[in-house]
Amino acid sequence: MTKTILVTGGAGFLGSNLCERLVNRGDEVICLDNFFTGRKQNISHLLDCHNFELIRQDIVRPMHLEVDQIYNLACAASPPAYQFNPIKTIKTSTVGVVNVLGLAKRCHARVLQASTSEVYGDPEVHPQKETYWGNVNPIGPRSCYDEGKRVAESLCVNYHQEHKLEVRIVRIFNTYGIRMDPGDGRVISNFINQALRNEPITVYGDGSQTRSFCYVDDLLDGMISMMEQSETIGPVNIGNPVEYSMKELATKIVEIIGSKSKITYMDLPKDDPKQRCPDITLAKSVLNWEPKIDLETGLNKTIEYYRELMNL
Repeated sequence: MTKTILVTGGAGFLGSNLCERLVNRGDEVICLDNFFTGRKQNISHLLDCHNFELIRQDIVRPMHLEVDQIYNLACAASPPAYQFNPIKTIKTSTVGVVNVLGLAKRCHARVLQASTSEVYGDPEVHPQKETYWGNVNPIGPRSCYDEGKRVAESLCVNYHQEHKLEVRIVRIFNTYGIRMDPGDGRVISNFINQALRNEPITVYGDGSQTRSFCYVDDLLDGMISMMEQSETIGPVNIGNPVEYSMKELATKIVEIIGSKSKITYMDLPKDDPKQRCPDITLAKSVLNWEPKIDLETGLNKTIEYYRELMNL
């Protein structure tokens, strides 16, 4: 049965890929974005589709729509973007999420809240399970995003308990792939840009800090599975549990591109986590999901996208 689905932040990296997936599936898709970090070119190929609609609006303003499902992806996700206007960032995850949940309550719609591994902060538990409460600095430079997302999870759970609202919460770990903004300041986009231009690769700290990287197609499989199942409201970790150090990642990207770039080291930003890796036991058991695309395959796809974008 065809559904009417609202994707907030639908012109962003994840949102545009999700909109495309849902449009191709045959759903009626409403993309809502304020274009703070979203880009029109991400969804330009969908504009002529009969089952796609674009609305320019910020979720901090009330929405008057009729929908069956809502994927709430609205919020700047890269540190440079969410730190550029921290008050706007935290309002998106508080006032904006209240508006999303209010719309869902009126429409009897199911909401999937895109939370983040940042709720774990600089973790003292490794890998991170959903039962871990986190180690977050509530007044640090990342707090507008970290604490905002933690409040958003609380709002979802309370609307579920108080109003029987159908909610789903996924905690998204580092994700990459096509339509990731080359200038968003995330590690993979930074390294690819620098390597393609044969510029020095800037690694923060000594390069030993680790991350795990999930390709966008795998992430979407997990998100859609989470939305469609009825066993749990979450939160459920969605990410790739294979870890790489920043030095390993930089070396791999240089090798794939055949770049002449050399690694340079800079001071580690405040509150930057030393480790970040999901325990996906719950996703495997509840969603029957785990990532299929390895890092080298995903990087090749992403690098080719960036080459075309940069005319290199």
